[in-house]
Amino acid sequence: MGTAISLEIADDLPPATLHELADQVFGWMREVDARFSTYRTDSEVCRFDRGEVLLSEASADLRFVLEACADLWGATDGFFDAYATGRLDPSGFVKGWAAQVASDRLLAAGAPNHFVNAGGDVRVRGCSASGEPWRIGIRHPWDPMATCLVLVGTDLGVATSGVYERGRHVLDPRRGAPAGGLRSVTVVGTDLGVADAYATAALAMGAAGIGWLDRLAEHTYAVVTDDARQYHSSDLPLTD
Repeated sequence: MGTAISLEIADDLPPATLHELADQVFGWMREVDARFSTYRTDSEVCRFDRGEVLLSEASADLRFVLEACADLWGATDGFFDAYATGRLDPSGFVKGWAAQVASDRLLAAGAPNHFVNAGGDVRVRGCSASGEPWRIGIRHPWDPMATCLVLVGTDLGVATSGVYERGRHVLDPRRGAPAGGLRSVTVVGTDLGVADAYATAALAMGAAGIGWLDRLAEHTYAVVTDDARQYHSSDLPLTD
């Protein structure tokens, strides 16, 4: 999906087991790319969008994603819209969801201490190899070599949507124009797919997204505006 995937498994397991688990994670991510990439004309999501695949013929994963996107459209008052560009593009949910599934599978396979990073959307569980909680840096929206915040935790899904790499690619679906006002939105929860979609929706809302994020239950956030102001939840899990 045009992004990099990285993985760290911090459990004391035999090397062969670690390699097998890693292969399963990357195999799953390749499967997701083949099915959901909007850059591949032969992907299932593109073929579905062109009408070449009927809903009754779609894979269970595609049906799940379509249903989730519909639910998120309602939950965000239409600001998370998989059809905002005029064609089906569920990427604002899929990337986080794919990493969440990978993390869930690692947990079920007996690897409860891990870090999965899908293009900046991060799911951590347990502890790092040092035995300490994971530290997750949030990229500075103007300096790619710096962080603006560092989070810490043992069970976090951290999703960031911003304009600093792909430009203003997120549209305000009500205006049909690129969203403005916010340069970076990070949402923290336990379901990375949902956090990913909420970050996209808040970015689409512009400045009004800050108030919306304040009212979100069971999630925390950090926002950097276009004029370099920073806002975050009082209970955001920051390092000391």
